[in-house]
Amino acid sequence: MPDPLSATLAALADPTRRAILTRLSQGEASVNELAEPFDMTLAAVSKHIKVLESAGLVRRGRHAQYRPCALEAAPMREVAAYVETYRRFWEQNLDQLDAYLKKLQTPQSDTKN
Repeated sequence: MPDPLSATLAALADPTRRAILTRLSQGEASVNELAEPFDMTLAAVSKHIKVLESAGLVRRGRHAQYRPCALEAAPMREVAAYVETYRRFWEQNLDQLDAYLKKLQTPQSDTKN
């Protein structure tokens, strides 16, 4: 079994699964409701939901005949922390590039007399 971060990233790698999570960020929904915008079978949507569920990103409930899916965003915190490290890396590199470009644009004083 992959580590939780790998499972979360694998689940987020698919655009259909990201769209499902976006929909669930607005509130609970049934598999039928989640399947509406997609040109795929309910079975295919159910497979996507199972991947999200395995990664801990979706929770399924049961209210009589209604079985809603709900977003569980906690695993995304680890993704955010992982990506944050690289954001700082790129900001440092961009700051260095900005300083270098400013240095190139600064007129050099003529040292020859």
